[in-house]
Amino acid sequence: MSGNLQDIFADLQWRQLVYQATSERLGAWLLERPRTVYAGFDPTSDSLHVGHLLPLMLLRRYQKAGHRPIALVGGATGSIGDPSGKSQERNLQSLEQIEANVVAIRGQMAQLLDFSPTAASAAGPAILVNNYDWISRFSYLDFLRDVGKNVPVNVMISKDSVKNRLENPDVGISYTEFSYMLLQAYDFVHLNRTYGCELQLGGSDQWGNVTAGIDLARRMAGAEVFGMTCPLLTKSDGSKMGKTEGGALWLDAKKTSPYQFYQYWRNVADEDAGKCLRFLTELSHEEIDHLDHCRQTEPERAVSQIRLAEWLTELIHGRGALDLVRQATEIFFGGEIGKFASDADLNQIFAEVPSSQIEAARLAAGLSITDALVEAKLTKSKGEARRVVAEGGAYVNNRRIESESYQVTTADLASPTMLVLRRGKKNYALLRLVE
Repeated sequence: MSGNLQDIFADLQWRQLVYQATSERLGAWLLERPRTVYAGFDPTSDSLHVGHLLPLMLLRRYQKAGHRPIALVGGATGSIGDPSGKSQERNLQSLEQIEANVVAIRGQMAQLLDFSPTAASAAGPAILVNNYDWISRFSYLDFLRDVGKNVPVNVMISKDSVKNRLENPDVGISYTEFSYMLLQAYDFVHLNRTYGCELQLGGSDQWGNVTAGIDLARRMAGAEVFGMTCPLLTKSDGSKMGKTEGGALWLDAKKTSPYQFYQYWRNVADEDAGKCLRFLTELSHEEIDHLDHCRQTEPERAVSQIRLAEWLTELIHGRGALDLVRQATEIFFGGEIGKFASDADLNQIFAEVPSSQIEAARLAAGLSITDALVEAKLTKSKGEARRVVAEGGAYVNNRRIESESYQVTTADLASPTMLVLRRGKKNYALLRLVE
């Protein structure tokens, strides 16, 4: 056993992250010396989403345990589409769109994996590759001759990802998607030859692709390589985790704000919280056990969910974003809104809140609270606004306004050009200054 290696496999088993492994001796094998491992990510969008987070965290765990991770972005395979877990054919993207997606995804991966030459891993820094770089060099005939001859069709047909589609005569599978397994299998051969990669990671729905790569590496190079899959990130009812009313839960702050991201994890069900803590965080076994106990004895405190949400938000969006999220949480529970140094910070908290514009000169001269509520479209008329104020339901920056004679001025700005109005408990609106 190498002195710099941690028992990654034992930790993964404790976290219930080992779904399938191609060898019973994988744990001991990983302790012999630093290994190179890889996981693939198809660039179907310009951002990774929560579904990608689990395999990406697996690579991160392996790097911290002393191994070298390879993050493969499928510029080639992504142009075809993986049939695994799909009931119908994907829509194909242009090569230009795929390349733009690859560039965006690379930046997100660099937040979680250490690609620097000084990486602490005993095996060296993480590596980022794009399979388009080697797949695109093949001619059709060369690929059939050099790779295709090593893959029995009956083996490909027996894989669940293909078999399930073939059994549905109304959908079937195109030759294009049928070829996906062959391309991904060759990725493992190439990474083994080029980087000495010996272990492929993936979700449980990738088992057919993983074993196909292992078989091809044995046939083409006589290499002994391994595979491991993890469970899919699902809720207790079997549905996919990371789906919201607005679609996927993205890692890009422009597509899913840090506040929305935080709130998703803050609101996971008790029966899902323990799994998320094990699967997605690097909290110690002891802390997770303690959080499990808290969830059993004091579920109303939601200690597990708060810890999960804070840990993941800081990991993906940084400490500054987490501080803003905490501030936003206080605000939406009625805390008074202080002064923000920038419009961007305030806007991040109120990204989903409707806004209206008002001329700077008008606000400088003073605007009655009733006019302000109308301008912000929180009321339809001054009469309605007066009733809201009289009933104690009018707020400026979460400070209750008790008199309809109150004048809203530039002194009320919560940031250089914005102030926040509220009607009742939850109806917020922004007023933005324009010259």
